[in-house]
Amino acid sequence: MLWFSILIICFIFSWFILLVLFFMHNFVRIISLFFFLFFLLISFSFLLFINKSIFWYQTVFSFYHLFFFKLTYILAIDSVSIFLILLSAFILFFCFLAYWFLRYKIALYSFFLFFSLWLLFNLFSVADLFFFYIFFEGIVIPMFFIIGIWGSRSRKIYASYQFFVYTLLGSIFVLLCFFNIFFYSGSSSFDFFINTYFFESRQFFFFIFMFFGFAVKIPMLPVHIWLPEAHVEAPTPGSVILAGILLKLGSYAMLKLLLISFSTLYNDLVFLIFVLALIGFLYSSMVAFSQIDIKKTIAYSSIAHMNFSIIGLFSQHILGIFGVFIMMLGHAITSGALFLGIGVLYDRYKTRIIFYYGSLSTFMPIFSLLYFFFIFSNFGFPGTVNFVGEFFILVGGFYFSNAVIFLSSFAMILSLIYSLFFYSRIFFGPVPKFFIRYFCDLLRLEFVILFIFTILVLALGLYPKFILDFSLVSLFKFTTFIL
Repeated sequence: MLWFSILIICFIFSWFILLVLFFMHNFVRIISLFFFLFFLLISFSFLLFINKSIFWYQTVFSFYHLFFFKLTYILAIDSVSIFLILLSAFILFFCFLAYWFLRYKIALYSFFLFFSLWLLFNLFSVADLFFFYIFFEGIVIPMFFIIGIWGSRSRKIYASYQFFVYTLLGSIFVLLCFFNIFFYSGSSSFDFFINTYFFESRQFFFFIFMFFGFAVKIPMLPVHIWLPEAHVEAPTPGSVILAGILLKLGSYAMLKLLLISFSTLYNDLVFLIFVLALIGFLYSSMVAFSQIDIKKTIAYSSIAHMNFSIIGLFSQHILGIFGVFIMMLGHAITSGALFLGIGVLYDRYKTRIIFYYGSLSTFMPIFSLLYFFFIFSNFGFPGTVNFVGEFFILVGGFYFSNAVIFLSSFAMILSLIYSLFFYSRIFFGPVPKFFIRYFCDLLRLEFVILFIFTILVLALGLYPKFILDFSLVSLFKFTTFIL
């Protein structure tokens, strides 16, 4: 593991030299492709050596200890974090392939992608609160530059600053909690944190502040405004990273920090959390109807799905928590494929306004077939991975409240309606002859990328037992403190 980290650090610093050679596009592409493949294989190799029956961390690497501040840089991997590491490597690898023919600052673009991957690897495996905070907020930096430099519209600078300010303001509350925990318990280690008893007033303070800071990343209402703007202005890989990975960081932080340490507050605050999640789910589903920008429709759909996952997260049942974990993986793959498909359309027609599209199924049959499959996965059609996650969330929520399930089911019907309505407006109807004059189906690289996403959605939807076998034992540690 040490040699692997040294290799990553050397690779990151070598990019400062390659930035000078930005005109050598082919050389940068080949080197970047090699390292992305290498990281993907390493992540998959960790999955092969995971023991399914171990409850806590399996692979622990301690690198250095800062005695004055009592900070220890420890990487601890379990069967939950390894799936998220593998997901990050998978998503960022295909984000790199999606912009394979990029010529504008390709070395800088590849550096930001790999730097994001390194930050995510540390975020999902670090076992210290302060290092967790550094990587949790550090991922904002490469995304700020990706949106600001490679964004496709004039408001990209505004969107990047809005994204940065919203996430930074939310994280200040989390940082205040971590400092308070450090001075109270004498250590910022995750093990010390979950085994330290806090008085009820201090627990309430920690829970409210940390919940608000993590809710910005999900995002929940009313701190969701940054996401549609960031999606619209970001390039296609930026949108894929936002929907596929960054929206999962808030849920992962709640799963790792809030469920274990503040379980005694559930009876007092869970009703308020469910109300916020249901309002966000219903509101986002209704707003998605009225959007004229294709990306904004999928962006509000992502907000709706992530708010729906909060219901399973705080359902106080193992099936609900497992449904959230499946939902995190399934939504990342499905929404990533949907945004990649929007990128295919934008590359051809240079617009995302829905009124300019129509009858694409007549001259893009392969693309319309694959996109139809992802639309079905988006609203949870049986046989897709999203259906498995939504089903387990509903089962977990059923044990908590029938009213919550009824309102959630109503919002899921809205998700079905706007998804099919969105698809029919683009792929059926009359052809806008005065705008669409370039007829071309998927290129070979585009087809390979979308086909791989299709196989994953179908495979995990038909055989979720693969994820269940690996992660169920580790997910039990989040419920033993609750039940």
